[in-house]
Amino acid sequence: MNNDLEQKNIALVATGIQKIFGSDVEALHVLRDINLTVMQAEKVAIVGASGSGKSTLLHILGGLDEANAGSIELGGVNFSQLDEASRNQLRNQQLGFIYQFHHLLPEFTALENVAMPIRIRGFGRDKAFALAKDMLQQVGLGDRLEHTPAMLSGGERQRVAVARALVGNPSCVLADEPTGNLDTQTADQVFDLMMTVAQRIQTAFVIVTHDPLRAKRCDRILKLTQAGLIDVTEEVKHG
Repeated sequence: MNNDLEQKNIALVATGIQKIFGSDVEALHVLRDINLTVMQAEKVAIVGASGSGKSTLLHILGGLDEANAGSIELGGVNFSQLDEASRNQLRNQQLGFIYQFHHLLPEFTALENVAMPIRIRGFGRDKAFALAKDMLQQVGLGDRLEHTPAMLSGGERQRVAVARALVGNPSCVLADEPTGNLDTQTADQVFDLMMTVAQRIQTAFVIVTHDPLRAKRCDRILKLTQAGLIDVTEEVKHG
């Protein structure tokens, strides 16, 4: 593969990421020399012990937290060197986010919640609503467009959150325990849906999970340790 083509197929690159809390004697090194390259449409699971820094890493990848050292590139742009306005714009264009809790706006309908990221991007109301409707139909909620979060089940709310993350056709979605708040059957359904739609639109996923069965569904499985990210794909999938 030539260099230009390979670069176009890269969704996200993290280089030399370090995160330290505190200072001097009491300094806590949460992340040490983290390096990660995620290709277009690739699904990467990040596993590790509680408190190992998985969520912190995800926040840094998304520009929601500052690293003490290192850089993040999205679409070939050095995310780390942008001013806040440019960073927000790039984040809106290139990234989607899914959390354990849906974080939907309670006063808005499913359609309005899903349209929100692309309305912020500058899409007109009609275009944004058309795209949001299509994405809600893709996640099986075409008949719930006008329902507010309070009128939806937990699984339906999380599917709305998935639709919201994907509606802008981001190059990468960062998902922090996206099914961790659901019962097993509902979690399976939401995860299946997430993977199917993401594959259809060729979006990469970086998924923090404690569930080995979900991790096995991903292309690569990386374990976060004090030494950095270690590839444990073969060990988890075939061990």
